[in-house]
Amino acid sequence: MTLSPLSERSTGQAVRRGLLCRCPSCGKGRLFNGYLKVVDRCANCGEELCHHRADDGPAYLTILLVGHLLAPVILFMFMTWRPSPWIMASVLSVACVSLSLALLPRMKGLVVGVQWARRMHGFGDTPVHA
Repeated sequence: MTLSPLSERSTGQAVRRGLLCRCPSCGKGRLFNGYLKVVDRCANCGEELCHHRADDGPAYLTILLVGHLLAPVILFMFMTWRPSPWIMASVLSVACVSLSLALLPRMKGLVVGVQWARRMHGFGDTPVHA
């Protein structure tokens, strides 16, 4: 039995699959079992996903993205309608929380996809057998 070099993994493809909350390896299996709990193993291809170390990265990315998306909205809203501070705070709070809840799993999927593609934290330690 000969060992072949490690096969190439497309980071772009893994990121796209992660953003869709799918297995970075096959793109078919679900990445999460619940809201943010990554499955231990893909139900479709059997890839082990328990190696991920997303930690606070997805939260930081979510905050960064929500802030950059809502900043122009805040400016436009203020310059166009001049709402009272209470209305503006209420509307933007709902928008901020909704957008954060929608983006957080996708950002975690992105981080897991990058880690899988780059073979970080135990993803793909062993070479592929020929």
